[in-house]
Amino acid sequence: MFYDRATLEISGGKGGSGSVSFRREKYVPKGGPDGGDGGDGGDVVFVASSRLRDLAFFQRQRHFRAGNGRQGQGAKKHGRRGDDATIEVPCGTRILSEDGELLADLTAGGQKFVAAQGGQGGRGNARFASSTRRTPRFAELGLVGEGMTVSLELKLLADAGLLGFPNSGKSSLLRRISHAKPKVADYPFTTLSPMLGTVEAPGLEGQFTVADIPGLLEGASRGVGLGDEFLAHLERTRLLIHLIDITGYYGQEPEDNFVTINGELTDYGGGLREKWQLVTLNKIDLSGAEEVKRVRQGLAGRIFEMCRAGDPAFSWLIEEADGVIEAVDAGHAVVPVSAATGKGIDVLVLRAYELLQKAWKKKPAPAAELEGHITYRPAADDFWEVTVEAGAYRVRGPAVEKLVARTDFSNEEAVGYLQERLEQLGVSEALRKAGAIPGQDVSIGEMEFELW
Repeated sequence: MFYDRATLEISGGKGGSGSVSFRREKYVPKGGPDGGDGGDGGDVVFVASSRLRDLAFFQRQRHFRAGNGRQGQGAKKHGRRGDDATIEVPCGTRILSEDGELLADLTAGGQKFVAAQGGQGGRGNARFASSTRRTPRFAELGLVGEGMTVSLELKLLADAGLLGFPNSGKSSLLRRISHAKPKVADYPFTTLSPMLGTVEAPGLEGQFTVADIPGLLEGASRGVGLGDEFLAHLERTRLLIHLIDITGYYGQEPEDNFVTINGELTDYGGGLREKWQLVTLNKIDLSGAEEVKRVRQGLAGRIFEMCRAGDPAFSWLIEEADGVIEAVDAGHAVVPVSAATGKGIDVLVLRAYELLQKAWKKKPAPAAELEGHITYRPAADDFWEVTVEAGAYRVRGPAVEKLVARTDFSNEEAVGYLQERLEQLGVSEALRKAGAIPGQDVSIGEMEFELW
């Protein structure tokens, strides 16, 4: 079974709390505070690995949590940072938020993405010593790490993709042109999961990768058959090798099959209909030369009309002469082959390689593939606001909420420090202007307390 989707619950580690400690040494009667800071919690980090094929591992394990930071100690010893939770995923994995927002796109081995950050460690009491506060007897608590649900989507990284009806010979062709060994048999839907193969251009030092996906049926874009589940794997390709069974396995003319598959690509979207296509007539060993010639001419005629209409799939056939755009021989886009005997295979591979070279020059790899990944993470914001909801007062804002979350409410001195900081930030004054009076309940983050 091939798995290309998974949903995970991830959370960064909790930060360690700061230490309350005082220096005590012989002959040092006035040793000051020396409590160390707590260690930060570990992060949840995704790493792209070229040795992984799919997301099968995540069908067994869906919860990942990084290690917690250690508590600070006396003598200003800081706690150890929590261990990161490193999650290996196949190259080509996209990471999305619960709302479907793209967080990262890992396309090459070794690329990393920090999906959930660990909570910050709390400061020890040594940090709060000042000229007016000589012996602080409080420290900060560590913050909870980020937690979220993420979805993984795998899109194979291949230069070219094979598509066509079931039993058109895609797997046989992949076996013929590469070292891949997909299962082949004389019945539809032999291929149940995508396969990748590396192809070497004969007589050249060039290579390219080819993906074989399960066959498509009419209505595939609406869920008929298996193909709709795997069409996404063709979205990263530069070239589609459109395989057509010349024998008419489904009782249709090959040209009708060609039209049907292109219709499914249009309905699916994802830019598949705009990708360059190379048409391959397979199983010519089972047809006479005249039949091969007739079908090829019919397809070439249709492709010529598509070129004149500006169809992007065959725009590579268009050339400019004296400033006038005209289509060249459309028969160049149709290659007769036999995956069983090997006839025409070298021509197909060379033509596919030539087209890929043109495609690479025309449109280089996107920045996400070259630089590593796409990351969307909002910057820290000190903004806060006071709201009144049904007579209840609430203060919202990351900076203020973190301040409250770090406070040990069982320690009177820590609560006093919180009051000072809220006064300095202007929160207390804003609450009073909003109508809050001393003794009234105020909510900040997950805490509720009385206004002083």
